Amino acid sequence: MKNVTDSFVSLGQWPSAVSFGFNTDILATNPINLSVVIGVLVFFGKGVLSDLLDNRKQRILNTIRNSEELRGIAIEQLEKARARLRKVEMEADQFRMNGYSEIEQEKSNLITSTYKTLEQLENYKNETIRFEQQRVINQVRKRVFQQALQGALGTITSCLNNELHLRTINANIGMLSAMKEITD
Repeated sequence: MKNVTDSFVSLGQWPSAVSFGFNTDILATNPINLSVVIGVLVFFGKGVLSDLLDNRKQRILNTIRNSEELRGIAIEQLEKARARLRKVEMEADQFRMNGYSEIEQEKSNLITSTYKTLEQLENYKNETIRFEQQRVINQVRKRVFQQALQGALGTITSCLNNELHLRTINANIGMLSAMKEITD
């Protein structure tokens, strides 16, 4: 890779490469050279330009033909759509004439089903209320029982002295022993 870049660097060192370039001073250039260049461009460019223009002309003609075909298709589709519209309008008139009784029937069916649904929702609501009431009542019972139990324990502990406490324990032990003997 270094050899390739060295070869380009060495080209810049040639004395003839320094003098090569375009002379942009129009008055100093040779008019004959300019006419030769313009003649070559016209000679070779004329074929390319005519080909480009012919291609453009063909594309425009093809576009016009396609547009006319599409226009014809669109007119046919428009006529079909108009015929369908007339048919649908006639059917709509028939539905209007025959449909009012069906609409009233559907309306009454809808109202009936709505009332049934509302009744079911009311029943669900009442069941939910009863369930919640029962749950709250159970919570209140539980809380009252806990408070009563705490009050009873407080009363028992305040009334019990050591002697009464020992007697109660002994009596319970005796009952448990008797129950054990009965089960054995």
